[in-house]
Amino acid sequence: MGQLDQLREMFKMQKALNARIGVNTDSMSDEEKVKWVLNYCRAMSQEIAELTDSVPWKWWAKYQKFEEQNARVEVVDLFHFLISAAQVLGMSADDVYNAYLKKNAVNFQRQDSGYTVKDENDSKHI
Repeated sequence: MGQLDQLREMFKMQKALNARIGVNTDSMSDEEKVKWVLNYCRAMSQEIAELTDSVPWKWWAKYQKFEEQNARVEVVDLFHFLISAAQVLGMSADDVYNAYLKKNAVNFQRQDSGYTVKDENDSKHI
């Protein structure tokens, strides 16, 4: 139960940060939701790029080094934006946790069955 409490705390903290920035995810119109989901997707794309740049991915360049501490910070930045996007979509920490459990079971079922054909119908119940 401790992990779930930590997730709830992260959601609470992100809600407070968003409110301080002036983003109220509770009372958004559908148009605002679209805008903010896109904003958070763009932000996450940038954070993914920064995470990628933290690891030596240029096989032709010898000067690179693995910046593990920076990579950790970029992962945390991703959580900020991912939680914000979940909140825009009306998801609580419990909603995310429960959906994760269901999707994780689907992913295991897909692996058990060989997952040779893509079928989104197995996730419609999530």
